[in-house]
Amino acid sequence: MRLAIVTENFLPKLDGVTRTLAMLLEHVQRHGYQAIVVGPEGAPERYADAPIFTARGIPLPMYPELRALFPAPRLERIVAGFRPDIIHVVDPMLLAAAGVGWGRRLGVPVVASYHTNLAAYCDYFRLGLLKEPVWAYRRLLHNQCSVTLCPSRSTAQELMRRSFKNVAVWPRAVDSSLFNPRRRSEAWRARIAGDSARPIILYVGRLSNEKNLDALVGAFTSLESRHAHLVLVGDGPARSGLQRALEGRSATFTGYLSGEALAEAYASADVFVFPSVTETFGQVVLEAMASGLCVVAYDAEGVCDTVRHGETGILVRTHTPAALSHALHLLLNSPEERTLLGIRARAAAVERTWERVMRQLFDVYRDILAAQDKAQAA
Repeated sequence: MRLAIVTENFLPKLDGVTRTLAMLLEHVQRHGYQAIVVGPEGAPERYADAPIFTARGIPLPMYPELRALFPAPRLERIVAGFRPDIIHVVDPMLLAAAGVGWGRRLGVPVVASYHTNLAAYCDYFRLGLLKEPVWAYRRLLHNQCSVTLCPSRSTAQELMRRSFKNVAVWPRAVDSSLFNPRRRSEAWRARIAGDSARPIILYVGRLSNEKNLDALVGAFTSLESRHAHLVLVGDGPARSGLQRALEGRSATFTGYLSGEALAEAYASADVFVFPSVTETFGQVVLEAMASGLCVVAYDAEGVCDTVRHGETGILVRTHTPAALSHALHLLLNSPEERTLLGIRARAAAVERTWERVMRQLFDVYRDILAAQDKAQAA
């Protein structure tokens, strides 16, 4: 099978989208398929033996790590010359929207994957008037594709409610050998918190408004368990404001971590907190679970499909800092409960393998190609 991936977002940016695409390309290489990637300027020349062709763009004002990418005509010629069986467009906006048109002109089926709830972000960047137009634009693009793949059932239901057609669930997975409780380090805890016995609350993700981090700050600063230490792994435009808000508090900002360094941070913490209510999945939640961490998160789209309340974590139904703080306080004062939830979380996470998830995706590709062949033969 020959696969052309057209994406607005790729390495070296680190997030759930780029991690999923990296796993997809590694699967392609492992199984002897062929792939090319059309993505943003600054991406590596190749990944997992797949050549990467880049487009120029301008940073998005509300999300400067992402760019509005311009689909130069040479890129369509490259895709046409590759002769793909499937074009897979990732979160189509400009470049990947052009990929939809390329598929139509080439007679190649287009699969879309929906990763990022950009419309919901508008509320956090004081762009509320753009929310419905963004939904309308994305619906227009996705409804031209053979299928739109979502990472969670709750996101699929929301898209269908908004009249997206041909919606299906393509779940996510985790490398449970990398993200593993065995990586816990007392030395890391002592270095980060000054005392390996001090409970550590961990957040991993982009430091930006759409992650609802003001709620995390409010929850942490009002904790009755004032001896806890907060670690924020990641970076972004809200970092300086968060540092000011937490000045004088027991908190550490590590910047972005990856690989074994990230896995060590997960395994060495005591509670994982995730205040975002704009997720379509939340890859970091699954990584935390695989690391044996109990998760405290708001009961919101995406995350609610991964965490089972009272079994693998705590879902906070009232989306306030006070409610989040109360849940954290209970777990910090219940080490036995934390341990039990972490054990169950790990058991649930290890069932989600990338090999299984990618096989499901290629089954979708094959079904679409079979339907195309049948239609052409009729």
